[in-house]
Amino acid sequence: MEQKEYTQMTDQELLDEAKKMKSFSITNALLIGFLAGVIVFSFVKNSWGMLTLIPLYFIYKMVNDPKNKKVKELQNLFKERNLKW
Repeated sequence: MEQKEYTQMTDQELLDEAKKMKSFSITNALLIGFLAGVIVFSFVKNSWGMLTLIPLYFIYKMVNDPKNKKVKELQNLFKERNLKW
């Protein structure tokens, strides 16, 4: 199935896409929180090394994920069409 542009989708299709993106955002936030906890644990144990650098790298990759940009684009489109998330 070919992915349509968000601007060409109907309101119902946008709402369905928002449900998918919402679950992605929640999962992403949980993983980032877990990795931040690993970093805090590393600082408490006074170790600066791989236990700190690896989670930092993964957090960076999650924040710069192209899906996050799609979520922001979707939110802007919802504001334009006066739809509720």
